[in-house]
Amino acid sequence: MDIIWLRDFEALTVHKNFSRAAEDRNVSQPAFSRRIRALEDEVGVGLIDRQTLPLSLTPAGEVFLSQARIILRTYSETLERCQTIAAAGENVIRLASPQSLFMTHYRSYIEPLADAGGLELDLNSTSWGADQFVTALQQSYCDLILTYWHPAMDFLSPLEGGRCDYLTLSRDDFIPVSRCGPDGRPLFTLDPGQKRPVPLLSYGAASALRSVLDHVLRQQIDPPGVLVVNQNALANSVKAMILEGFGLGWLPREICREELADGRLQIVGAKSHLCPLEVRIYRYPHNRKPTLDSLWSRLEAR
Repeated sequence: MDIIWLRDFEALTVHKNFSRAAEDRNVSQPAFSRRIRALEDEVGVGLIDRQTLPLSLTPAGEVFLSQARIILRTYSETLERCQTIAAAGENVIRLASPQSLFMTHYRSYIEPLADAGGLELDLNSTSWGADQFVTALQQSYCDLILTYWHPAMDFLSPLEGGRCDYLTLSRDDFIPVSRCGPDGRPLFTLDPGQKRPVPLLSYGAASALRSVLDHVLRQQIDPPGVLVVNQNALANSVKAMILEGFGLGWLPREICREELADGRLQIVGAKSHLCPLEVRIYRYPHNRKPTLDSLWSRLEAR
């Protein structure tokens, strides 16, 4: 099966018209139609209902579309990984970091050391799911991962038990915060006995911080009544929603330090609602890249 056929099929599902889809794919309509027919022959079933206007998918076509998109995404990610590895070479350190830590700890802890040592860093994705960081390190797609750590983060367990070296760069707190109103008081609180559930801006399953939030809520003797109104993978996106007043949420203190200082945000709840975090950087000891050893030694000496 040709990957071009999958892209043709996806274009046809968008335009629902052979002529417009062929124009989008920069091919003549007859050639485009032959490629769609070849795809259907390969699959063994009809994917397009040609009797409807605009064109629609058959039930088999609907199933095939969802799988074709997964295949195309995987194919693109694989090409990107291969190209990144080839471009990086042996002297470039490949670092993967979530967006929040890239904006804080990378700039404060790693970038100055890399600049001082004349080291070149390649910054990998800041929008991966939590488990993708571990997989990337295991498969040598990156040399280092910068991540939050808490015992509830099960996805990091493959790196524990001596399999990986790690350094704790700093400690942070996972804190519940709310936007403040004109009177300086928080719009939402975690006070016990509230009759209405508090709107909670939470984290999606792909976020490393989701498991920590679940842990905090489970530890409460009198858990607050909360209603999840939104989920995001990125802490900065949760922060943006909190600042817009859509609800309260938990954030690492470091990424909202400025807003706490100027009064836009306020910590709510009791001490039991706060949770300590570590910021760790991991590497595999068998990775003996000289530039990596140099940076690691500088981090250890901090």
